This record gives sequence, C-alpha cells and structure tokens, in this order.
Amino acid sequence: MATEQNSSGDKAGLRVLVVDDSATVRANAEKILKRAGYEVRSANDGFEALAFVAEYRPDLIFLDVMMPRLTGYEACQLIKRNAAMKQTPIVMFSSKDGIFDIARGRICGAEDYITKPFSEDDLLGAVRKYYPETAESSLGREGAP
Repeated sequence: MATEQNSSGDKAGLRVLVVDDSATVRANAEKILKRAGYEVRSANDGFEALAFVAEYRPDLIFLDVMMPRLTGYEACQLIKRNAAMKQTPIVMFSSKDGIFDIARGRICGAEDYITKPFSEDDLLGAVRKYYPETAESSLGREGAP
C-alpha cells in the first residue's frame, strides 16, 4: 500500500512522488527528501503511481524501472501522455546502468536516470537540477526532522 507523507518543512510546496516496489528504497528516498524539506508521497508500483499523479499532481517523480504489473518505462510513457504532466520531470532509477537502459528511459520521456543504490547527493542533486531555487534553502538542514 502506498504511504502519504507530508513534510513539515514543505519546501516551497514542492511535491515529490517516489515510485518503487522495494519498501526499503521507498523509505530511504522518503527519509532523504523529507529531511530536506520536501512534501513526499510514495507508491509501490506503476498503477499506484498513475493514481497518485492524477490526484497529487507531483512536481517531480522518481520512478523505478523494474516493477510488477506496470514497468517504470510504461508508467513514464503514460504519465507523459497526460498534457497536465508532460512538463513534470521524471527521474528513473534502476540497478541497471547500461547505455541501452538509460536511452530507453529517455525514449519513454524521462529527463534523468539515477543508478541504484543512490546516495543522498544523487537524490537531492536531481531535485536541485530541476528546482534550483530549493537548493539554497536546503543547505544546513542535515539532521532536520
């Protein structure tokens, strides 16, 4: 089941959706993003992601490639077909780091690709790449609840 987590920091209202079938990966990403002050929701597969996209309207989506029922590639294509979400950055993540895997993500509409296991710098760097205005206010927030 998906979890709903609202950060009390709510950095400029930036909404982030994390989609991964691994509860550990979701929890790690949520922890990093919430500590940085972002509002975070998570979904455990592509179908849940589609439901959250319609309801939650995230500003940025982290999307795992290999998931049951609907892969990240398929979910990415469906999200990008929605006119309201076409400009929303999608960052794919996967343990596969081959050129074909990265290219396939781009073909599906993803703006970026992070290899798992990802670091805090990888995750927050991706947010700052698409929302640089959030970078300054997150400095020095290490360990914030």
